[in-house]
Amino acid sequence: MNRTLLALLLGAAVTVQANTPAPLYPILKPTPSQAVAARLAAGLIREHHYRPVALNDALSLKMFDAYIKALDPERMFFVKADIDQLQKVRTQLDDALLSDNLEHPFAIFNLYAKRAVERFGYARSLLKTGFDFSQNESYHYDRDNEPWAKSDAEIRELWRKRVKNDWLQLKLTGKDDKGIAEVLDKRYENFLKRMAKLKSEDAFQVFMNAYTMSVDPHTNYMAPRTSEDFDISMRLSLVGIGAVLEEKDDYATIKELVPGSPAALSEQLKAGDRIAGVAQGSDGPMTDVVGWRLDDTVALIRGTADTTVVLDVIPASSGLDSAHKQVALVRKKIRLEDQAAKKSVLTLTAKGLPYRIGVIALPTFYEDFAARQRGDEDYKSATRDVSRLLDELKGEKVDAVLVDLRNNGGGSLSEAIELTGLFLGSGPVVQQRNSEGEINIAKGMTPGAVWTGPLGVLINRGSASASEIFAAAIQDYGRGLVIGDTSFGKGTVQTMINLDHLTHHQQASQLGDLKLTVAQFFRINGGTTQLRGVTPDFALPTAADPEHFGESSYQNGLPWMQIKPADYHVISDLHSFLPALQQRHDRRIAADQDYQNLLEDIADLNQRRKNAVVSLNEKERRAEHDALEAKLKARDPEAAAKDSGAADPTSPDHGGLGKGDPGKPDKKAKDALLTEAACILGDAVDLQQARVDPAGRSVAKSEGASKADPSAEPAAATQ
Repeated sequence: MNRTLLALLLGAAVTVQANTPAPLYPILKPTPSQAVAARLAAGLIREHHYRPVALNDALSLKMFDAYIKALDPERMFFVKADIDQLQKVRTQLDDALLSDNLEHPFAIFNLYAKRAVERFGYARSLLKTGFDFSQNESYHYDRDNEPWAKSDAEIRELWRKRVKNDWLQLKLTGKDDKGIAEVLDKRYENFLKRMAKLKSEDAFQVFMNAYTMSVDPHTNYMAPRTSEDFDISMRLSLVGIGAVLEEKDDYATIKELVPGSPAALSEQLKAGDRIAGVAQGSDGPMTDVVGWRLDDTVALIRGTADTTVVLDVIPASSGLDSAHKQVALVRKKIRLEDQAAKKSVLTLTAKGLPYRIGVIALPTFYEDFAARQRGDEDYKSATRDVSRLLDELKGEKVDAVLVDLRNNGGGSLSEAIELTGLFLGSGPVVQQRNSEGEINIAKGMTPGAVWTGPLGVLINRGSASASEIFAAAIQDYGRGLVIGDTSFGKGTVQTMINLDHLTHHQQASQLGDLKLTVAQFFRINGGTTQLRGVTPDFALPTAADPEHFGESSYQNGLPWMQIKPADYHVISDLHSFLPALQQRHDRRIAADQDYQNLLEDIADLNQRRKNAVVSLNEKERRAEHDALEAKLKARDPEAAAKDSGAADPTSPDHGGLGKGDPGKPDKKAKDALLTEAACILGDAVDLQQARVDPAGRSVAKSEGASKADPSAEPAAATQ
């Protein structure tokens, strides 16, 4: 940089600090240990990353863009003149890492802090006059691909509309103008207080991850905060509600629910729900947390076991100005056994004959490593639990087994391999290649498969890593039908490196940790799950947005590759049945109101994503709000059952499988995708013209019917 630019940025920041009312933001400077950590991390990435990337001007350009995006993702703080000024250092960020001189990235961060304080200070000033909601204005809230504002006047206009939208959202929930002004003033003040508490570690963390994630999305730097500050996911080691949170559009948003946790067991929360407030105890005051740091929100949610926390939630299926709901949860310590695999049996019918589909829901590939190392004979593991459940399902004489891996983000690699063996016996499961090009083939060691009958695997965009290894192996062997949405696409392996261990100081210097990508998984067919994920044999609709979720959403994910296939033999080819399965599926869902509601919701969500624009006219917004509320009320199950004129999916003329007794409401029927996946699997069994008993012996075979006949009647269930 030139020193002139650095002085201008820092000088401007000091000037604003002097003229900005309290709370002020600090001028951050790098520490000597951060320079050491940056140099060590850069060396490890250059020498040991699975795909070494040179630290040069080309990478510096990527780092710069990633850094600016991390600081200002919606382009609401910087203006074009700021970005033009910073262009001078775009090719110098690599030098900052190599020269132990982090002044440039810190100067950029300080300019961000300066602009953020200015914008929120202006936002607070707008609350004094209020807004006219009879005007025909609109607000474009998704600005990550929009051009930078060209002037101060343009950025102020953007902020005027943002604050107006914030006001209107609260107005539509029933708050009066005085209450709205107080809530928003407190919200914006909280952001300014956050800026006042910034530390050099905050700037260093953001910059280092702009670097590491420019190499690949799963190589990350973690600054040396306590585990309490960093473990924001509230998983096994924490007392909390069991929700993995992410910061999205100023809201702490639920990314996933930990199986067996209070949040999951409540059945009141789901991925995409936004947390607007947190209260301690059933009668405690609600604290507005919109705009808070994510770790501060998490700290408020955590607490002592058996105490109550109340969340003010905006449901994912609703707009931001829809009615909130309050969810009370009792904090618990989440135990390994709470995440254990669970089974259920869905009874389906076709032409009056019952079909029983055993469902095994597997939330993660878990294993009690410590107990296994101690030699405990009854240590907990996914493979052991699933093996036991399969034996139970055989005793219950199910016709097929569906393994539900939706939102299973992975876990133990050894468990994924061993669990695959329950359905395949011994044989190759996955290939792994390291940075030297050495390939290791992992094989299942089970002498014989525990379940040899019909099999299905249900996946979605949240199925990743170990889940993809399992689903890919089942698909490559032709062992079962993979149903659902294309999986996440994470086919890489990471290792954790403590940077303090690389120094020779007697006392730890607290340099932090580096999570480094060191290997890649490959399917036994030679392809990889990386980037493309596992494509299902039979696709079901999804609400996931592939542009923002999954490996393909990262600009620098490692590419899809092909290596030599392992030595394996395909068991069967299920693809010949797919056209007939599609015909049955299309007829069935036409009469399934739950499924039609799901399709409607997905279409509405995709339309909102596409538009990313909301009206700032109160009358227009109220009409949209009322229409959404009316639609949700109209979906009351009892009312829908009375008003439905749809054909009975269990009737002989329906063709294919239905949901069992239509006169008895089934809670599981609300999971439209699970029910439909079970129906598809049952249809596949039927179309194969063979019924298999729980021990795997063919007991009935219809020789006369065509395999492609979509109306073929299934044989009676095995007794």
